[in-house]
Amino acid sequence: MSKYKINSKDVTAFSEMFKALSNPYRLQIFLYLANNCYPGEISTPEEMRTSVGELGEGLGIAASTVSHHLKELRQAGLIRMERKGKNIECWVESNTVTQLALFFKNAKGGK
Repeated sequence: MSKYKINSKDVTAFSEMFKALSNPYRLQIFLYLANNCYPGEISTPEEMRTSVGELGEGLGIAASTVSHHLKELRQAGLIRMERKGKNIECWVESNTVTQLALFFKNAKGGK
């Protein structure tokens, strides 16, 4: 049985993701987006995204706090953001959940 090997670049990238997700607010925001704004599940992009204001209202977090945490999630490569007029829409980066699942699958020997 071969051991799963991860290169140092991947270790750094995953470390940044885990660091970003270690904050309870950021984890809550990421999980909300992953469950409600994940590309591929709904046919139109407008239905897959949410604005910062809507996200804050839905989670009971102030918009300024949401913005700060979204920046951290974006810098870690977990989400994408796009300005639409006065709003900023955000959604989970399409490959992130798959990459994280493969990381954990391979870390336990691929079983």
